[in-house]
Amino acid sequence: MSKCLPQLKIVNCLHVFRAKHRITQEQLAKEVGVTRATIVAIEGGDYNPSLELAFRIACYFKTDINTIFSIKEEMK
Repeated sequence: MSKCLPQLKIVNCLHVFRAKHRITQEQLAKEVGVTRATIVAIEGGDYNPSLELAFRIACYFKTDINTIFSIKEEMK
């Protein structure tokens, strides 16, 4: 018997952190070692960062990963 499990969607508030710290997408990308396009894709929800990149972003802002990235459950 199979259960209907919720689909997990990773959401983020990266743009909020950037705005609070007055840093551009380009500046953040340089600081964490990726392209601006990667930051755009993460903020737009089109790309989930690797665990390593999520840690680099959280470390840059001196916060936990869970403060920037969270999981939203959606019933499928």
